[in-house]
Amino acid sequence: MTQIALKQHCKPQRRFSLSSLWGALALQRQRQSLARLDDRALEDIGITREQAEAEAARFVWDAPDFWQK
Repeated sequence: MTQIALKQHCKPQRRFSLSSLWGALALQRQRQSLARLDDRALEDIGITREQAEAEAARFVWDAPDFWQK
């Protein structure tokens, strides 16, 4: 299940590693999947189309701190 942090910009992560790259790619795939959900699926998880589009439009390095641990 995808967790969403709305309207909260996060600082870019300073370290770069292969695991960071895989994590960034996974985050991008999750956001793309969220953007492709239909309105009924979005309603099931409790978010609006606008919230889903806003999350999908975020930069890959703009991730909540708890995702980067």
